[in-house]
Amino acid sequence: MKPRLTVLTLAFIVSSAQAQLAETTGFSGEISLNAAFIASESNFNTDNNKTIDSLNHSADSDSSVVAAPLGNIAYTFGTQLNQQVYAGTTRSDVAIGTLAFQLGYQYQLPSGTVLDVSYLPTILEGETWRNPYQVGVARRTTDEGGNAYRFQVKGLIDKNFNLDLAYANKEIDKEEVTDRSLARDADIYYIKGDYRISLDRTSILQPAFTYINQDADGKAESFDSYGLELSWFKFINRHRLALTGGYTLEDYQSKSQTFTKTRSDDTLSLFAAYEYQNVFDWQDWSFISFAGYSQTDSNITFYDEKEYLFSLGFSYRF
Repeated sequence: MKPRLTVLTLAFIVSSAQAQLAETTGFSGEISLNAAFIASESNFNTDNNKTIDSLNHSADSDSSVVAAPLGNIAYTFGTQLNQQVYAGTTRSDVAIGTLAFQLGYQYQLPSGTVLDVSYLPTILEGETWRNPYQVGVARRTTDEGGNAYRFQVKGLIDKNFNLDLAYANKEIDKEEVTDRSLARDADIYYIKGDYRISLDRTSILQPAFTYINQDADGKAESFDSYGLELSWFKFINRHRLALTGGYTLEDYQSKSQTFTKTRSDDTLSLFAAYEYQNVFDWQDWSFISFAGYSQTDSNITFYDEKEYLFSLGFSYRF
């Protein structure tokens, strides 16, 4: 769901299509422990400087090292193993650099198409500034949250086309922005379509298009976003590799009183994920690693951002 790399993710590689949701009835899942280095340059990063002297400068850099256990669990049932409830982060999302913790249910039709509905309770949660645009005084933090709901149709058009639809509402707990054209509470509508192209028995190419509409309380925070993405997956024996490049344009509706011009952002993102299965010949254990880079160039310098991530870890499938 998030178009930029903002949190630690599990570097699981997307699996090839299966005839069933799982091989047997019952529980299955994965757990991973990753150590990651994260660096960010953003005026909205609450770990960065509390006090800024001007709205005309890019943010300073902030970095940290974090370790976290993450994973997912599913329960598969039905006479044809065609129903599943799950919680966690899916491989297909993480392989392209997106973290989306979900609680969901999926049903596989006789044709092989999968219908998937889910609730994403944490994707919008975080910390932000009450007023990011305060100059010369220490900015104070507040919580950001909301609810997100997702509907996916997987395996259309020769089982290679996937459609992803979502709705979310974003709420700032203590909004203190004085320029009401920049009020941030919003309804967000998300559409993504991707198509898998088999290059050979071990390679897959997956182009994707994403459209996002953010209808915010402030017109200068409302935008239409158009994104293009291209992923390449390679499977060689125990090795699995995923490379993704993306470009996104955010076209805002109105100028703000603070900056006196209409904002326009261009974002370039690159992501690589690698998995080595049965590491040390341990069945169901994998070595995992990922690296990500995202850069946003805005016509308003205050909104320029950069993010870097690098992670190493191990995962266990059960």
